[in-house]
Amino acid sequence: MSNQQNAAANSNIKALPIITSFLIAGFIGLFSETALNMALKDLITGFGIHETTAQWLTTGYLLTLGVLVPISGLILQWFTTRQLFMTSLVFSIIGTFIAAIAPTFSVLMIARVVQAVGTALLLPLMFNTILVIIPPHKRGKSMGIIGLVIMFAPAVGPTVSGLILKTLTWHWIFWISLPLLIVALVFGAFFMQNVTKPTKPKIDIFSIVLSTIGFGGIVYGFSSAGEGGGWGSSNVIFAIAIGVVALVAFSIRQVKMDKPMLNLNAFKYPMFVIGLLLILVCMMVMLSAMMILPLYLQTSLALSTFAAGLMLLPGGIINGILSPVMGGLFDRFGPKWLVIPGLVIVAGTMYGFSTVTLETSTGFIVGLHIALMVGISMIMMPAQTNGLNQLPPELYPDGTAIMNTLQQVAGAIGTAIGISILSSGSRSFLETVSDQKDPLNQLLAFTNGVQHAFIFAIIVAVIGLVISFFIKRVNVEQRAH
Repeated sequence: MSNQQNAAANSNIKALPIITSFLIAGFIGLFSETALNMALKDLITGFGIHETTAQWLTTGYLLTLGVLVPISGLILQWFTTRQLFMTSLVFSIIGTFIAAIAPTFSVLMIARVVQAVGTALLLPLMFNTILVIIPPHKRGKSMGIIGLVIMFAPAVGPTVSGLILKTLTWHWIFWISLPLLIVALVFGAFFMQNVTKPTKPKIDIFSIVLSTIGFGGIVYGFSSAGEGGGWGSSNVIFAIAIGVVALVAFSIRQVKMDKPMLNLNAFKYPMFVIGLLLILVCMMVMLSAMMILPLYLQTSLALSTFAAGLMLLPGGIINGILSPVMGGLFDRFGPKWLVIPGLVIVAGTMYGFSTVTLETSTGFIVGLHIALMVGISMIMMPAQTNGLNQLPPELYPDGTAIMNTLQQVAGAIGTAIGISILSSGSRSFLETVSDQKDPLNQLLAFTNGVQHAFIFAIIVAVIGLVISFFIKRVNVEQRAH
């Protein structure tokens, strides 16, 4: 019960400066994740590379997270909070600096991987620290504030980068992030406190290898399929198959070990499992929508990068504002009355998006995007907090590692399926027309693909809605003792 004892021992912990340090660092880490999406066209022309190659900037980032986050449960028990916080920021700063000066695509790719190491250390550490320093009955609000950053940073990324790209080169996305990361490092050096004592459990190399091959294989396989490798390609099938086999072996090994690397006992808690499933639904719907919407706005509606980014800003801001509000409502009323209506709204907006055409008004898109973001804010943090609240303190590092890992995997899967449905929908439309080279037919085909991709998102949202009827509030009073 080390975490509980630590929490009791650390009554002199100042929660606000600690949370603030995490918020500044987390915001920049997640901002650069989507900011670069808007610059992909510039990078393709600037470096003279193919679209599928450029996509590796995102895939490589996700792959690094998919490999490192599962090990984070172990890392959290080996090092102090301060050591991990400072290390994660040093990685982020080095990665951002390399990216800012990157002369070639391969250097930029290395920079993204170094940045991802920083994010992979920071996210689980942030959640675990909140669970240790904030009592369960107040957690909704704190998780909501963290949610503000996790949702708000990726939402404003495209708009801010659109603004930067209007006047400056893509390098400036990183030059602007750099001083803010340095501020976070200095702030953390003064205010970050150690909230847990390292227990230094035994490291099982075989578990780390299996976890790396397992999560890495699945993220790589799905990402390759989404990038145009197609589901039938031997690369994709081989990567996913190897990933699944390694994950099964990893799980069996964890269950049989006395001291597992990732304690799968978290899955014995039903609300943790339901919360996890709802977050995976959210991530699949949201990340596939965030990938397809900018493409639709720039291709079908022929908007500029900046205009497309601007249209997605209101939803992002509203989501950020609502996240702490939903956290407070969760503390008072529990998850059910937030999560079920949230999923109804998400399914409804996905239906709206599946009806878009070349004539759809921008106002309709902005309205739907705002509704989607309201729905997501009603699901994400309440489901996550309720799920983690059911775990005993010694399972916090494992619970946060499981949630953060599977979020990355679900994001990669959702994006890959969304993109591949989009391209197959476009192809099947072109097969029905006589002049496939006609620009109008090409646009109609692309829009048809967009509609199909959103139909997939409706199905995922409806599955989430069915799961949400089983959610119950965890009795935090019992949990607190």
